[in-house]
Amino acid sequence: MGKRVNMEIKKTSLYQLHQDNNAKFVEFAGYQMPIQYSDGIVEEHKFTRNHSGIFDVSHMGQLFIQGSEDLVNDLEKIFPLDLKKLKLNHSKYSFLMNSDAGIYDDLIITKIENGFLIILNAACKESDFEILSKLLNNKYEMVLDEKRSLIAIQGPKSVEILNDVIKGVEDLNFMTGDWFLFNDKKVYITRSGYTGEDGFEISVENELADQFTRKLIEKGAKLIGLGARDTLRLEAGLCLYGHELDKGKTPIEANLKWAISKDRISKGDFIGSDIIIKQLNDGVQKVRVGIKPEGRIIAREKTKIFNQSDLHIGEITSGTFGPSVNGPVAMGYVENEFSKKDTKVFLEVRGKKHPANICGLPFYKKNYVKGVN
Repeated sequence: MGKRVNMEIKKTSLYQLHQDNNAKFVEFAGYQMPIQYSDGIVEEHKFTRNHSGIFDVSHMGQLFIQGSEDLVNDLEKIFPLDLKKLKLNHSKYSFLMNSDAGIYDDLIITKIENGFLIILNAACKESDFEILSKLLNNKYEMVLDEKRSLIAIQGPKSVEILNDVIKGVEDLNFMTGDWFLFNDKKVYITRSGYTGEDGFEISVENELADQFTRKLIEKGAKLIGLGARDTLRLEAGLCLYGHELDKGKTPIEANLKWAISKDRISKGDFIGSDIIIKQLNDGVQKVRVGIKPEGRIIAREKTKIFNQSDLHIGEITSGTFGPSVNGPVAMGYVENEFSKKDTKVFLEVRGKKHPANICGLPFYKKNYVKGVN
């Protein structure tokens, strides 16, 4: 990772709005971000599941790459996706990997007119930009756009609220997007998110972000902090970079084989493909699983996992109390032979071992609106 040159903590365009709503702030990836508001994490979580929550995710990277057929060919050498078959305004989940198939970042790539929009994790966006510039030999126009904010609205009432503010968004299917107008300015909206609920992510110019978000609040949506964003994504079994994913883990170990194109595996011509193919054929030693502690104990990141013979078999990568499942939930990596559903394991919390069970993911059923693509 390159050193962060500018050590000054950045603020998003919605900072004042967060302050006006009594946000409690934390530093996250070099940004001052709201962790929660006065209702608290549990209430914010439940409101998103039952109604509609607004998340400021402007710290994430919005990378626009311009180019045509050559760009598609070059990006296919990097990402394990069928980008030639990706339709205009359709999105796919993917990874930027090293030659050992270790994950530099997980991302969403969307085909737009004259190129692609790639949404990158906040802590990785600068290094991703450098890695991609190098891999693409600086052949294409690449902009990590700091002039646009990114706002997510998530939950069952989101479609109705957003459609009131911007007509036509209700026609989008899951993982598709398009350009719309707000105050005569172009906004790019995708039907996607990170909560397990139906929702949208809106790329809007910084100057309009505050006004746009206040409109959503007027219609009944509420601001939600990063705390509830984490509990929501964990219940939905979604990975968080730096926890479930990092350079030491591959997509196969992370149980994300579904995100790799079968056609691309058969060709084996992308970065890390040798390792991916080997792991698909030979299996892996460790694998990501869901873990449900018995009782009310919460097992946080780095908690050690033991089998019934008291052998250390893995580690928790994320753990919390899940408000919608009304109990503790966790994800982690265990040795493959202990990864079967209902395997009994023990979690070492404050020097004491507590029983838990390996379980399927997600903990909470996803409510995406699939539609016909």
